[in-house]
Amino acid sequence: MSIYHAPVEEMLFTMTEVGGLAKISELPGCEEVSADLVAAILEEAGKFGTEVLDPINRIGDIEGCVLDNGVVRTPPGFKEAYRQFIDGGWNGVPFDPEFGGQGLPWIVATAIAEIWHSANMSFALCPMLSMGTVELLSTHGTPALKELYLAKLVSGEWNGTMNLTEPHAGSDLSRVRSKAVKDGDVYRIFGQKIFITFGEHDFTDNIVHMVLARTPDAPDGIKGISLFLVPKFTVGQDGSLGPKNDLRCGSIEHKLGINASPTAVMLFGENDGAVGYLIGEENRGIEYMFTMMNNARLAVGLEGVAIAERAYQRARAFAGERMQSRDVIAGGKEPVAIINHPDVKRMLLSMRAQTEAVRGLAYWVAGKLDISKRHPDSQKAAEAQRLVDLLTPVVKAWSTDTGVEVANTGVQVHGGMGFIEETGAAQHLRDARIAPIYEGTNGIQAIDLIGRKVFRENGETVKILIEEMRASVAAMATPHPRLAAAIDALERATDWVVGAGGTDFGLVLAGATPYLRLLGITVGGWLLVGAAEAAARQAAQHPTLAARKAAAAKYFALHILIEAPMRAEIVINGGTAIAEAEASVL
Repeated sequence: MSIYHAPVEEMLFTMTEVGGLAKISELPGCEEVSADLVAAILEEAGKFGTEVLDPINRIGDIEGCVLDNGVVRTPPGFKEAYRQFIDGGWNGVPFDPEFGGQGLPWIVATAIAEIWHSANMSFALCPMLSMGTVELLSTHGTPALKELYLAKLVSGEWNGTMNLTEPHAGSDLSRVRSKAVKDGDVYRIFGQKIFITFGEHDFTDNIVHMVLARTPDAPDGIKGISLFLVPKFTVGQDGSLGPKNDLRCGSIEHKLGINASPTAVMLFGENDGAVGYLIGEENRGIEYMFTMMNNARLAVGLEGVAIAERAYQRARAFAGERMQSRDVIAGGKEPVAIINHPDVKRMLLSMRAQTEAVRGLAYWVAGKLDISKRHPDSQKAAEAQRLVDLLTPVVKAWSTDTGVEVANTGVQVHGGMGFIEETGAAQHLRDARIAPIYEGTNGIQAIDLIGRKVFRENGETVKILIEEMRASVAAMATPHPRLAAAIDALERATDWVVGAGGTDFGLVLAGATPYLRLLGITVGGWLLVGAAEAAARQAAQHPTLAARKAAAAKYFALHILIEAPMRAEIVINGGTAIAEAEASVL
């Protein structure tokens, strides 16, 4: 079974040539973030991924988690790995040094997190949610809550969770029924939440739950939801742990994958009510929770990148070792490694090109996120934030769909052995399958994109991005007709969405998913071609990298970007087949 190795050279190249690391290092607070420093950080993170997280990934998949008298016990080695993780300071990479963070930019944190998810996705889900909790509390928490909770969350001594879903209310949060009754300076929380990742575990002494609930006089619907911080153990003013709160884990789910990540049913207020602390103002909970949700959506998109990389590495290693069939091109009678066969080369090129494209998009958006948070020019910061807002659903949905596709292809490269659990290929496919469902299914991401991010603003941000891509393509040394055609197709589809949305929005929604893929492959293809151009300029120093980038860009253009005009056609005309179909014919 192959061992995971972080592709540090590839990651650093993408951060530099796609994510704009040099410009980010000019931002306030990032002056010391040089390429050499980032390379050293990635090397150390890669060692942790290879030596600590990867060896227990298979163990976690086999052993899973166990609920024992209300306590969730994680698989062997996981608790110890988490202690090493926080002792190494990895949990606080992008956060405020005032609370113990390292203050590094999000693009660095993004690359590091890719390593954790590639090496062990189940493990990485715990710090991933803590990062969202820290950002939410940093943005919306009171000074008192920040003082009590942030340092422990930043260090990883405590971790955070997100409690949204209820048995009767999945993605439709307007139907949340959990109650919050004011009791002096606190609230008493009553209700049941499901699908709570790391809702209970043995990694940390305390767990900080972010819980959506309604106060008794709240209005109906989404505008009547408030957000509360509900700790597993109450916390004294001196930061010491107090009594156990009125909450417990009722059960953990038996899942298709990510078996070492406990997915809990959480029960709040079976007695006097769980003590909760209001975040912000009453009835604005969804607004605040979106800070955490958007953080998580970018992080889940990165899971797609990471699992694709891991599946590719495993498939590439197997194809280089598996001897089968003679080489029909070169001739000869002896079997050769299957990596020499054209269809296997096709599959591996497909896996690599798609992985590099979604990585490029994730890092590019992370770079824009840093600009939005740190740039001294408020207009430039706002422009960057608009691009982050536009592309967050694309990072989440396109990257996770790609992760599933690449992992599936990885099984195929293994042939019959891919269907056998011992090779490890099947685990990547099983683990990857949750990501398109997490944090709002990919269909919901597409609706958000086409409705709120494109139609509502008349396509303005997409058109700004289109013009940036066109100017970039015009300046490239090599003509790229497939990319130019994809940009034209995206513009055509965007114009139709803006025009048709006012008269038949249902028809527009029917084309939401193909529109998201169209935007994803166009931007991803643009970034991939740009990376290949940059690598070509460095060919004398890095010939192998330049050759790899050229091969990936060529494959993506001829096999994936070629879809773009077809996707535009589906967006514009394909929706009628959906809109006109009655439920009775489905």
